[in-house]
Amino acid sequence: MAKVYVTDRDYQADVKLFLSDKEYKADLLFCEVDRDHKAKGDALWYFVDRDYQASVKVYWVQHDYQADIVVCSVDQEYKAKWQKSNTWVSRLD
Repeated sequence: MAKVYVTDRDYQADVKLFLSDKEYKADLLFCEVDRDHKAKGDALWYFVDRDYQASVKVYWVQHDYQADIVVCSVDQEYKAKWQKSNTWVSRLD
């Protein structure tokens, strides 16, 4: 399950993400869920407040070329999925 902690230091992160506003540019479409038990796989994310609660620590980068994964937020769970091959597939949960 993808319990995500956002760090403000890049060296503390497991993975660097770039948030795209265009779905077609993203490697991964993710959906933020409102309960931790709803988080599952790589695509349904629950954001946590403490790093020890997280299954993955992320850092938001300013440019897509700095990112390990380009992501785009979607508002419906069924739309959340990997769109492109990536070395991070099945490693966020």
